[in-house]
Amino acid sequence: MAERNRPGDAGDPADDEVFDDAVADDSESDDDLEAEPVGRGGTAVAERTKDDAPKKKKEARRTGFFGRIGGFFREVVSELRKVIWPTRKELLTYTTIVIFFVTIMTAIVAVLDYGFGKAVLWAFGG
Repeated sequence: MAERNRPGDAGDPADDEVFDDAVADDSESDDDLEAEPVGRGGTAVAERTKDDAPKKKKEARRTGFFGRIGGFFREVVSELRKVIWPTRKELLTYTTIVIFFVTIMTAIVAVLDYGFGKAVLWAFGG
C-alpha cells in the first residue's frame, strides 16, 4: 500500500490547501445567494414587452400524402448524415465482441438448461 494512503495518515498537505480554497469559494458564493430572495413554488415568468411578443408560427404548408412521405425520407437522410459511422476496423472489432459474447452466453444457458433438466428428471424420476 502506498505510504500516503495508509489509514490514519494525514495525507498530502496540498490536499488541505485545495480544501481550504474550496471552502473559501463556497462561503463567497453563499453571500451571493443571500442577496436575492428565493421564491418557493410557482413558475418564474418574465414580463413581456412589445418587442418580446411571441412570434407567429409559420403557416404549415399543406402537402398531400406523397409530399409527407417525401418529407419523411428527406428527414431520414438528413439524420443519417449526422451519424458517425464506425471505421472498418471498429466494425470488425465490435462484431467480433458481440459474436464472442453471444456464444459465451449461449453456452452458459445451455449448460444451465442441461443441468436443471437432469436435476428435474432425477428429482421427479424419469
